[in-house]
Amino acid sequence: DRNVLPLPGSLRGGAAAKVVGALLSRGLIAETTTDSRAKADTAQGRIWRNDEDGRAILLHITDAGLAAIGVEPESPDLAPTGADEAPSAEPPKDAPAEADPAPKARTPRTGTKQAKLIEMLRAEGGATIDEIVAALDWQAHTARGAMSGALKKKLGLTITSEKVEGRGRCYRIEDAS
Repeated sequence: DRNVLPLPGSLRGGAAAKVVGALLSRGLIAETTTDSRAKADTAQGRIWRNDEDGRAILLHITDAGLAAIGVEPESPDLAPTGADEAPSAEPPKDAPAEADPAPKARTPRTGTKQAKLIEMLRAEGGATIDEIVAALDWQAHTARGAMSGALKKKLGLTITSEKVEGRGRCYRIEDAS
């Protein structure tokens, strides 16, 4: 019957209203007013709310909503007029911005452990995990995580490593130039 209700038990109150509002504004679900005067009951969860005249309002998924979750509609959309239109190509003004695949260029603050790590990795010969651990008073897994997470993913730096005889595996920042 395309009824969206009941919502998951973890989605209640203001959170439920916010999620439903976002889905409505994107045309993924639609409100359907019925002639029934049954009161909205969270225990049964079939009626979303009541309008000012006391009529029950249900939530139904639209064809656009079905398409968004990868389901082929079996019958024409039963949503009210205007709600069955696919969302426009232009994102709504409250829609989150699309994820940028390229890392964001951020600049670390000076005087931090992260800045010291970058300085060590840019130095001639780079740095080993043991050297980083000793200089920054970190655990080895923290040093590796900082290089892969903060430096590579967040700052977009390219880190290379190579085995150096007598030192072990050395890491360094590859200059973009």
